[in-house]
Amino acid sequence: MRIFLTGATGFIGSALVTELIKAGHQVVGVTRSDAGAEALAAAGAEVHRGTLEEPDGLRDGAARAEAVIHTAFDHDFSRFVENCEKDKRVIAALGQALAGSERPLVITSGVGAGSPGYGQPAVEDIFNPSHPNPRIASELAGNALLEAGINLSVVRLPQVHNPVKQGLITLFIEIARQKGVSAYIGEGRNRFSAGHLLDAARLYRLAVEKRQPGARYHAVAEEGVEARAIAEALGRSLKLPVVSIPPEKAEEHFGRMAMFAPMDLPASSALTQARLGWHPTGPTLIADLDAMPYAD
Repeated sequence: MRIFLTGATGFIGSALVTELIKAGHQVVGVTRSDAGAEALAAAGAEVHRGTLEEPDGLRDGAARAEAVIHTAFDHDFSRFVENCEKDKRVIAALGQALAGSERPLVITSGVGAGSPGYGQPAVEDIFNPSHPNPRIASELAGNALLEAGINLSVVRLPQVHNPVKQGLITLFIEIARQKGVSAYIGEGRNRFSAGHLLDAARLYRLAVEKRQPGARYHAVAEEGVEARAIAEALGRSLKLPVVSIPPEKAEEHFGRMAMFAPMDLPASSALTQARLGWHPTGPTLIADLDAMPYAD
């Protein structure tokens, strides 16, 4: 298939370019920069210049594709709500490009959207439209497209990792360095689900090939890694003390990440594995944190 891919030079997108091309697909990757264009061309992808701020340009590129995968997202958490609304507009534009066809659109969300309640693992067949995380806007936009007849499916991400980046954990590393301690909140029993980068890329490929309207998939290898275990791994590698922060001090310590630090986000991928034959094989989150070249 000729696949239009947003976020093609990002953390997940760059791995997905390789995964799709190896599987025999033609990739049209979106980038805003000359460096991104060079990287895409070197990987064997066609280049499409575009930005999230100009969804009409993305719509035009998607209109010429046989399938679309949307992985791009603006991760400036100081403007998180605004960026979630921006993602909603981009998803709507991509869907417009596919109207009147069965061409698949795969969008990206977070596993929290499938949470049945605090402390319970998120599952694929649950959709929580009132989830307090503003990122729910992405799935609300997707549902509107489904109702309009667009062949849309969703890949929900946990903390996606390799020895270079680890989702939100990467930002906690920055905070640990700044504060001189590796911290968790309270007892640190809250959990983050996790999945390796290459497993996530393979899941996106299987999802777009499956072409199943309304399907939701979880790129989860580990159902829940406790925040304290993560903080201890960072403390070992950064050679910093590991401390507990009381909940009332969370904002003071974690700043813009205070809303994420206490979240309990376990998630299952049992249905994903059964429905797609996808089985994660990559290293664990802690293994990648231990292997990260922190000095670099």
